[in-house]
Amino acid sequence: MEPSSDPVRIDKWLWAARLFKTRGLATDAVTGGRVQVNGTRVKPSKDVRPGDSVEVSYTQGRRLVAVIAGTAERRGPASFAQQLYEETAESVAAREAHATERRYAVPPAPVRGEGRPTKRDRRRLDAMREGMRRGGRGE
Repeated sequence: MEPSSDPVRIDKWLWAARLFKTRGLATDAVTGGRVQVNGTRVKPSKDVRPGDSVEVSYTQGRRLVAVIAGTAERRGPASFAQQLYEETAESVAAREAHATERRYAVPPAPVRGEGRPTKRDRRRLDAMREGMRRGGRGE
């Protein structure tokens, strides 16, 4: 399988380059304005060619900026998908900084009341429900 230089729809290319898991997700991202080609918002039917610049915005502020190196109509193995684009140096640096930031972030402390109730909490809850069934206040 070799990358070609023929024009391909942006939603197909994003899927073939494995930037999105499904073509439907790629189409939704393009329609939602999270994908720009050469700095402009496009529709899913926009044809892209090698040399075009693609910017994809993911969740949590992550962004990927790449230059298209080749096109493909069909999805292939990951090694083939890596040949379809070249990520810019700024994008690589931002991605690595975001990964480092996530790695060293302090996980949020558990809040009382989250998760599975303790045996004591469960008994109180059951007593409250039983009291409400009888018409009382449940205390």
